[in-house]
Amino acid sequence: MSLALYPCLLWLCTNGLWTAQASTNEGSSPHRDLAPTNVDFAFNSYQRWVAQNSDKNTLISPVSISMALAMMSLGSRGSTKSLQNLGFNLTKMSEDEIHRGFQDLGVLFKQSNTGLEMKMGNAMFLPQNLKLKDSFLAHSKHYYESEALTIPLEDWSKASQQINKYVKKKTQGKIEHVVSDLDGPATPILVNYIFLKGTWKFPFSPENTREEDFYVNETSTVKVPMMVQSGSIDYFHDSEIPCQLIQMNYVGNGTAFFILPDQGQMDTVIAALNRDTIDRWGKLVTPRQVNLYIPKFSMSDTYDLKDVMADVGIKDLFTNQSDFSGTTEDIPLTLTVVHKATLQLDEGNVLPVATNGTLPHLPSESLTVKFNQPFILLIFDKYSWSSLMMSKILNPA
Repeated sequence: MSLALYPCLLWLCTNGLWTAQASTNEGSSPHRDLAPTNVDFAFNSYQRWVAQNSDKNTLISPVSISMALAMMSLGSRGSTKSLQNLGFNLTKMSEDEIHRGFQDLGVLFKQSNTGLEMKMGNAMFLPQNLKLKDSFLAHSKHYYESEALTIPLEDWSKASQQINKYVKKKTQGKIEHVVSDLDGPATPILVNYIFLKGTWKFPFSPENTREEDFYVNETSTVKVPMMVQSGSIDYFHDSEIPCQLIQMNYVGNGTAFFILPDQGQMDTVIAALNRDTIDRWGKLVTPRQVNLYIPKFSMSDTYDLKDVMADVGIKDLFTNQSDFSGTTEDIPLTLTVVHKATLQLDEGNVLPVATNGTLPHLPSESLTVKFNQPFILLIFDKYSWSSLMMSKILNPA
């Protein structure tokens, strides 16, 4: 996005990724005040998600989850209200300012030149006998572009088909399956979904991609398509946190941190992830001549938010003690929130060319960095420093 469209916000990378400077045009970018809180919530949630899924791949979109929970606070009351639990200080930012910030963020994602193909949204699916208040419907539509649809919860097979069909249409076929038709909740469902795929500023050549070993653990190895690139790449080897990392930019505002923990140090690195760590890495990465190997993969994950959100303090949202009196007259109301994230990582929209099947010569004097063992991938929007995707890849196959 051109900064001319948002003249009041200049991110000062030399002073840290999270420092913002506002000009005299106060208020034209309300999302600027959300960034630190959203990112703190992102790392906190990510670490708890990984802890609950220690032996699995993990993929979440923290900013998408924040938007969904903030939207639900429009109709919640008392301890069910999630804005404070998301980390916001309501003595410094009013509820209206927070919602306008998320609204501004949603517009930015839709209109900015991020170089990312991103399909993101929220939708509520309700039993036919439940009526939402007009005020909640209007505000959720205004701030979050969310819709509410009725489904036959007593016929879960039919209801699940309706949900999956809706999300498939909204994501133009990128997400085809959100919920199973085997069994379903007897409560209203909020579906929060996101698909993400980007175009690299310096794309990989498809003719260089070939099958290589990926070491899942000491006893398990799988074959994966490995993308290869050689050139000047932002690199840092951390002596404080046992890892090395690559930062790669997408066309536009997207940026990705590929983090390769030292052998057996995955948990240590994840525990050290926070806003200050990413800020420090952003300052310390420097261009080096690197022969880079990164797996090509598509990854998708679906979660019921109940367990993880209870761990971060948002438990009343999912119990029969919840207060949604601003949402509907039908109380007490319990809610199921499903989060679906899909990430596609490939060469970057470059057409393949003819190849004789041999890998081009890679300079021997260059540093070789192979992501051929479990690693971490974090993707941000640089303009707003929103956490678009956070993942732990144990097995890209």
